[in-house]
Amino acid sequence: MKNFLSEKAKNIAPYAAGEQPKDKKYVKLNTNENPYPPSPKALEAYKNFDFSSLNLYPAPDADALRAAVAEAEGVLPENVFCGNGSDEILALCLPAFFDEGGEGAAFADITYSFYPVFCNFFGVKYTLLPLEADFSLDLDKLSAMPAQGLIVANPNAPTGIGIPLAEIERFVRENSGRVVIIDEAYMPFFNESAVPLIKKYKNLLVVKTFSKGYSLAGMRCGYAVGDVSLIEGLFRCKDCFNSYPLDRVCQAVCAAAISDGAYYAEKNALVISERERLTEALRGRGFEVLPSKSNFVFARHGRLAGKEVYEGLRARGVLVRHFQKPRIENFCRITIGSRVQNDALLKALDEML
Repeated sequence: MKNFLSEKAKNIAPYAAGEQPKDKKYVKLNTNENPYPPSPKALEAYKNFDFSSLNLYPAPDADALRAAVAEAEGVLPENVFCGNGSDEILALCLPAFFDEGGEGAAFADITYSFYPVFCNFFGVKYTLLPLEADFSLDLDKLSAMPAQGLIVANPNAPTGIGIPLAEIERFVRENSGRVVIIDEAYMPFFNESAVPLIKKYKNLLVVKTFSKGYSLAGMRCGYAVGDVSLIEGLFRCKDCFNSYPLDRVCQAVCAAAISDGAYYAEKNALVISERERLTEALRGRGFEVLPSKSNFVFARHGRLAGKEVYEGLRARGVLVRHFQKPRIENFCRITIGSRVQNDALLKALDEML
């Protein structure tokens, strides 16, 4: 039988999303979802939405949402681009800022695993910089790499390690001749965003999401903040691919959510508090835990393999994320849940140990 797939479709290795099991109910600490509900303002926007208007297309440029994001971030609406999750925005960055056959992109070897997938899909060359022995990223070494643009996840995933804003600014300034993309998916749990720097540096694009800090992973919405020239590039590529990436409901709910900063500051402070409690509890049980500034921890046990920890927890109804990759195969990435969820994790670990 003839295979109708293109060579790219046959040979590309897709991104593997976190497990979404259907066999039973788990304590789900494997996909970095926020354990708390969206803000009351977001829920009210959903309840009051005029669903009879769904016969009409949404605003193609998400103008009202861009205005709400701009208000929250202290920038102008023309500095904001919204997309169907930060993943879509990161994907659009490849055709917008990188040339096929050019010097390509450079990023860490242990970071968000969608970056190389995007590069391969869009035919952009990429170079990997190994993280240091302590899993930190040496920005000077990244700056020294030949590339058309540089991508940094801050805090990094899956390690959770954050880079202070002063170091990020120096990095952006020293690479003024090329685009610097800072992926801030987990910034609500670190609070050292590079967004204010976009007023000083035209080469900086900051990408954020509503999935983590805003408890809206099911909505699929993200945004980028940067100089008008970079935002225009994203729009040009978006309009060659999908004119209407964000539906009407999503735009209304996310605009309401980002206006409720006080609610999310309170809830994300709880996540940070639980992160510190869980870190100490894991260390007390023989785990090495990397210093996380995210809503997860990256941990390995002194005598149990990562896969053994993952499988033992899964058998006891607790899901965490395990990556069967060099250097990190003995680590598990554990989402910070509610206090009840985290206690269930610790109880399962005590049974194993």
